Amino acid sequence: MEKDIDLLISLCGSWSHDRKIINNSTKLAQFVKLVSEVGELADNIAKGRDIKDDIGDCMVVLNNLALMSNTTLSECLYVAYVDIRDRKGYMNEAGIFIKETASND
Repeated sequence: MEKDIDLLISLCGSWSHDRKIINNSTKLAQFVKLVSEVGELADNIAKGRDIKDDIGDCMVVLNNLALMSNTTLSECLYVAYVDIRDRKGYMNEAGIFIKETASND
């Protein structure tokens, strides 16, 4: 199968529409599903297992949330990128990026 992300996002959206998820679910229900999928992702990371399916499942649910909010994953990612593109900070000893703030919060 083609691995074009725009095509796959469209196919996932069609799948969700066909199963009436977009029209009959709620944002809250999809958020709960996302938390469940993130839990599976965390479990497989902790166990050193392959995580491709888990990341994909999270993307499917995020796409559902985007569609239910009359937006797209691309638009959401663009908004996030604009927010972070000039962000500065540093990586701490635990491998966590600490963003620089305007004040010492």
